[in-house]
Amino acid sequence: MSRRVRRRGAQSKDKAKVIISPAFPETAEDCEIPHPGGGGGGGDEHRVLETAVDWTSLPDDTVVQLFSCLNYRDRASLASTCRSWRLLGSTPCLWTSLDLRSHRCDPDTAAALAGRCAHLRHLHFRGADAAAAVMNLQARGLQEIAGENCCDITDATLSVIAARHEALESLQIAPDPCERITSDAIRHVAMCCTKLRRLRLSGIREVDGEAVGALARHCPQLEEIAFLDCGSIDETALGKVVSLRFLSVAGSRNLKWVTASLSWSKLPNLIGLDISRTDVSPSAVSRLLSLSKSLKVLCALNCAALEEEGSHSPMAFSNTRGKLLLALFNDIFKGIASLFKGFVVKERGIFGEWRSWQNKDKNLNDIMSWIEWILSQSLLRIAETNPHGIDEFWLRQGAALLLSLVKSSQEDVQERAATGLATFVVIDDENATVDPARAEVVMRNGGIPLLLELATSCREGLQSEAAKAIANLSVNAKVAKAVADEGGISILADLARSLNRLVAEEAAGGLWNLSVGEEHKAAIAEAGGVKALVDLIFKWPSGIDGVLERAAGALANLAADDKCSMEVAVAGGVHALVKLARLCKVEGVQEQAARALANLAAHGDSNNNNAAVGQEAGALEALVQLTCSQNEGVRQEAAGALWNLSFDDRNREAIAAVGGVEALVALAQGCSNASQGLQERAAGALWGLSVSEANSIAIGRQGGVAPLIALARSDAEDVHETAAGALWNLAFNSGNALRIVEEGGVPALVHLCTSSGSKMARFMAALALAYMFDGRMDEVALVGASSEGASKNVNFDAARRMALKHIKDLVLSFSEPQLFSMAAASSAPAALAQVAEAARIQEAGHLRCSGAEIGRFVAMLRNPSSILRACAAFALLQFTIPGGRHAMHHAGLLQKAGAARVLRAAAAAATAPIEAKIFARIVLRNLEHHQLEASI
Repeated sequence: MSRRVRRRGAQSKDKAKVIISPAFPETAEDCEIPHPGGGGGGGDEHRVLETAVDWTSLPDDTVVQLFSCLNYRDRASLASTCRSWRLLGSTPCLWTSLDLRSHRCDPDTAAALAGRCAHLRHLHFRGADAAAAVMNLQARGLQEIAGENCCDITDATLSVIAARHEALESLQIAPDPCERITSDAIRHVAMCCTKLRRLRLSGIREVDGEAVGALARHCPQLEEIAFLDCGSIDETALGKVVSLRFLSVAGSRNLKWVTASLSWSKLPNLIGLDISRTDVSPSAVSRLLSLSKSLKVLCALNCAALEEEGSHSPMAFSNTRGKLLLALFNDIFKGIASLFKGFVVKERGIFGEWRSWQNKDKNLNDIMSWIEWILSQSLLRIAETNPHGIDEFWLRQGAALLLSLVKSSQEDVQERAATGLATFVVIDDENATVDPARAEVVMRNGGIPLLLELATSCREGLQSEAAKAIANLSVNAKVAKAVADEGGISILADLARSLNRLVAEEAAGGLWNLSVGEEHKAAIAEAGGVKALVDLIFKWPSGIDGVLERAAGALANLAADDKCSMEVAVAGGVHALVKLARLCKVEGVQEQAARALANLAAHGDSNNNNAAVGQEAGALEALVQLTCSQNEGVRQEAAGALWNLSFDDRNREAIAAVGGVEALVALAQGCSNASQGLQERAAGALWGLSVSEANSIAIGRQGGVAPLIALARSDAEDVHETAAGALWNLAFNSGNALRIVEEGGVPALVHLCTSSGSKMARFMAALALAYMFDGRMDEVALVGASSEGASKNVNFDAARRMALKHIKDLVLSFSEPQLFSMAAASSAPAALAQVAEAARIQEAGHLRCSGAEIGRFVAMLRNPSSILRACAAFALLQFTIPGGRHAMHHAGLLQKAGAARVLRAAAAAATAPIEAKIFARIVLRNLEHHQLEASI
């Protein structure tokens, strides 16, 4: 896998699991707000500042202003530099608002902060554990509490929060479902928080009439209620909360719409109603629009029955009696602009214009703020579910709406809009599929520079959501280029160094997706991205799988580039990735770590990373162990890594020493129904190991022949090649050759010779057959060595005839009679060159033969069989053609074997077929070329 996208829902769950209730140790400096005055680094920081500026001369208000520009972690660190700044860091104006979402908040942390929270008015936290710790802040004057990812929050916790904070005016526990909260907790909130003006809760199973009645009786200033995605709500009771100005029941089920429409239309102060994502009927909408005297805005996004009515009868809701209906089939920008009667506004820029106005009408300001909030909620939910038929909406106005909301002054609106942008482009999580039209509409609407600007915000929550949006959008190549052109690579590399795990994780995901493009790899390295990614692996414990998978995935992509692979090694990437492969138990991390090691080991001809990986302690053992994983992707990447590593002689023997032969044979035996990628790599790893004759014999004895023959029958050309290559190596040993015959390998290899679309597979299948029937197997077959004296009943003569016939056919398929006639009649180099070019198999230049193998082909030139002589000459032609990667190596081996004399004899033999003669002459010419080249 080369890229990854994330929807909002998956991240939410991960946040709750990792940040709020970690099941693993975390370091204080990474996850907690440092306690001012603690830590031993204060003296050094003091000296650095002293050499730069006389900080003691700064006025106190300037220092306080400096503190206000920092996030909590940096603020606490700065406060630890000296006693004076510690006192200034506790200034009440710095502690009126506290956002703990990016930090672990437990009772101890809350108690440590309590001394600064006497004037705290606004609190934002994440997770049920953080909710339980809120009481330890001793912030009795809190006016606003907002909690996220509180799926496990209970009645008891919410009731205690309400009892301890009687001045509360706004309580929001959303958007994730709070299924453990019941109506009892809502009653406690109503009785304790009598100043409540806003209540937003999500996912409650039932909101009964008694709970709603308590809100009506005890909270006379309650202006807004949002019961999102709830199971059932007492519609009649809601109609008695006469103070309500804004009501949202978006996503709630089991509502009785006749009762609701009649009851809610009588609310005297209701100006905004959100019924999005419900099963509301067109008739109920009509009643609400016609009966309510105060209603100004009715939001009904993604309501199936309403949209069906709108599509069949476009004029059905044209007369809304001066009320604004927000629906997918309407122009939402135009509708919102209609609220500003008497003003000349640009419809698409309406949100920006409203925010810029100095003298805002309070009622209109409240309506616009509420519209921003409910749109951000519903658009995100719609993006998560990705309903059918929504494409036109996203392209026409949905993307533009999200981009407008990203500029909101409401922090939660900004973040949800950024998450919406990350989510709506993804149409298939598992296959990392991003809709190109959706991604590009964001780009055309100026979304890339906007998101990059948000990513540089001092708010870490916004940084992570913006980085996630950039990451998902960058799956599209055009958007990835735009991100790079706008300086996004440097921004993401900086964010990857963040001490906030969520920010670093999303930034690593962005670098992962950008690193797919070859044109971006060097830029990532230049921006320090390689070092940042490697550092992430060392920085975070192995239990934090999200950041580790993304870091390893990005490094895997980068390691595919030769220069970047060296950067990875220099930055300590080999050790880091081996550490993941050895210690991490998360399959996604294992897969990416193995893929990264495979790519690092793939540049054996240009750097020493292959050897470095093999020499890293525990690397080979870990990869061998991963071939036994239950996850197919892990097995595939581990086998690919072992295949690449087996090109190094030392690695090859070391892999066998740690059980690699047994593991890879077992893998091949079990992958008959696996993916093409796994089959190719399993056979490829055995091909690589079988270069060693000792390994080849071990593979045969472990039962590796039969699964390789089965893989040779695959329908995939890539599998043909690796299986044929492995069988070719195995067939060099006479005992294995006999096993191949006994296991039915001859028909399989014959089929490859004639039917495979891969020239390489056909070529290596023919070479395997030639090894098997050059006479060396005959003596072994007499005693049945391959099966401990019990040779299977095989007609060897018939098998030999079949093999030789198809070897001949293979050689002839690369022989053009006209060119051969010309070459036979003339000794001109041009004629031989034409034959060589027609016969050449380009990929064969990557094959590397040992001295023993070259000697065997030389001996085959003297074989009584004219077919085998022609096959040997044809093979040596492929191995010595100038330009081949190992041609000089093979030429040297031929010279050591005294092959020139044998080749001249083969070229002059009167009884030899013309193919053998011409191919032998070409090999002699190749040897002369390499000898001349070596002497220069």
